[in-house]
Amino acid sequence: MSRQGSRDTVPELAVRRLLHAAGLRYRVNVPVPGMPRRTIDITFGKARIAVFMDGCFWHGCPEHATQPKANAEWWRTKLDKNVTRDRETTEFLRSAGWTVLRFWEHESPEEVARRITEAVAAKRQPLDDL
Repeated sequence: MSRQGSRDTVPELAVRRLLHAAGLRYRVNVPVPGMPRRTIDITFGKARIAVFMDGCFWHGCPEHATQPKANAEWWRTKLDKNVTRDRETTEFLRSAGWTVLRFWEHESPEEVARRITEAVAAKRQPLDDL
């Protein structure tokens, strides 16, 4: 598991390229304030938007998650903890006033980038009206 990449995955890079091409600027792998060992994949700090690109296997995608047969009980516990940690992180950030967007790795990068762009525009709109 130590060799498993947790940042700069292919789906994440594809989305980041599209966001950058659309003129959006962001930070990557930002620690979640107050929650050790947890990071936000893509962050729009001023807009307070946190984007997570979740892998189907590691985060329990309802469509594509698989269950390992070898050492099944250990894996089930491990993967359930990942899902629980994701929920806790989402709830923590939302209670702190953040908009949390979660996407699966199998989702179209163009669709993901479009939804993120819309969310950022919606957050920035009231500031532009002043």
